[in-house]
Amino acid sequence: MLPVNPDRFLADLHQLRSFGAAGVGKGVVRPAYSEADIAARTWLAERIREAGLSVHVDPVGSVFGLADDTSLLMGSHSDSQPEGGWLDGALGVIAALEVARASAEAGGPPVSVVSFQDEEGRFGVTTGSAVWSGNLSLEKADGLTDRDGVSFAEARARMPGRSDAFVDPARFAGFLEMHIEQGPILDRENEAIGVVDAIVGIRDMKVTLVGEQNHAGTTPMRGRRDAFQALSRFNSLIAERFANVVTPATVWTIGHVTLHPNASSIVPGKVTFSMQWRDGDADRLGRMEAIIRGAAEEVAASGGFDLSFGPML
Repeated sequence: MLPVNPDRFLADLHQLRSFGAAGVGKGVVRPAYSEADIAARTWLAERIREAGLSVHVDPVGSVFGLADDTSLLMGSHSDSQPEGGWLDGALGVIAALEVARASAEAGGPPVSVVSFQDEEGRFGVTTGSAVWSGNLSLEKADGLTDRDGVSFAEARARMPGRSDAFVDPARFAGFLEMHIEQGPILDRENEAIGVVDAIVGIRDMKVTLVGEQNHAGTTPMRGRRDAFQALSRFNSLIAERFANVVTPATVWTIGHVTLHPNASSIVPGKVTFSMQWRDGDADRLGRMEAIIRGAAEEVAASGGFDLSFGPML
């Protein structure tokens, strides 16, 4: 057993928590490439250096601490969702750092560390690791934009110390990640730890429905092309149609909605919303996509809406 230092581990975990702390009960606000995220990664790089590892910041801003020889890679991410849980990702990064330090101090096997960038989806889905692993080209990633229209290329240019080269995955013997569950199952089962037996696939895209903006006080209900009502119908349709496809472990979420013009006395004429679904079976993910597209097309055709889909990530 490695002689890990729990006090050192907890001190670093709480220090990382301080970057972007949002107050009691509100977690952290540390979106990718924000000031808080960059400050946290700068701090992490220094801790990595102190641990005797070589710091490497790849072209997208993922921070690696590299052992000299072939090594096990451990880590996670340190960016967050808005008011995200302070242990989400951070636990895996600091646990990796502590294991690397403890192993070196005990003369054990070499361990490298990573904090991947934009794993929480400001621009895509697990963007940093997807680019590093070759599942997403850097060119395609650079074209992604956040909800404010900032491109991935613009954002990553803010990251200091970036190299022009990616770390070769072949230098690692394997990858391990510790992660907090973020769900109720372990608590309900009164268990302290679980072992992952599958990694779910994530699909994410934006859907836009355009109807007719009009006066809320004088436009009769019959014949309205209300974008919010279209979204409401779409949500009901997919829930009904997923019933014969999904399992208890399947999840889907409409997490971000932009309604235009978003005024109380105007029938909304346009809605853009995110549609995300997750499952461990690739075939099921594909069937869910067909249902999503079919339901959106049915809503658009029956209500006289223009429909467009953003890229699927």
